Amino acid sequence: MVDRQKVEKLIRELIIEIGEDPEREGLRKTPERVAATYEFLTSGYKEDPKRLINGAIFKQETNNMVIARDIEIYSLCEHHMLPFFGRCHIGYISREGKVFGVSKLARLVDMYARRLQLQERLTHQIARAVMDSINAEGVGVIIEAHHLCMMMRGVSKQNSMMTTSSVLGSFHESVATRNEFLALINRPRIM
Repeated sequence: MVDRQKVEKLIRELIIEIGEDPEREGLRKTPERVAATYEFLTSGYKEDPKRLINGAIFKQETNNMVIARDIEIYSLCEHHMLPFFGRCHIGYISREGKVFGVSKLARLVDMYARRLQLQERLTHQIARAVMDSINAEGVGVIIEAHHLCMMMRGVSKQNSMMTTSSVLGSFHESVATRNEFLALINRPRIM
């Protein structure tokens, strides 16, 4: 749990340190707003994947590939604490006919994204959670994201995008399975 009063004090000190007046009208409530924002943006530390899924795994007569694509993702880079954002695509093949309630995949993405992150770690954490939760035959996760630490500062490359993937089980072992996943997430949208 974030100690809001402590964070407010630190933000107030930061405002002074960068040469601003924390009593200026537009900045008076900034420490409170920033503390609340960081509490939300790091709320993933308080969550556990098992509690989050909460039994929303259903028995289904299938061993077909299931894909949820274009899940919006917003996270904070652990190196600069600046946002990165983009899309996450998840595919899995059930080993025992177990499937997720589709909203739980999006909630898993949010849970891990609401931590200080590296995109590479985030991608793998999502894949591992899906794999372990249903003992899947295979899982593939791809994240495509824009990083404000690349866009706003440093090299200032506004059109750069980072792509990471984590493939486990049959998605790693079978070229055909991996290619099917890639083809399906790259299909044009129907709607």
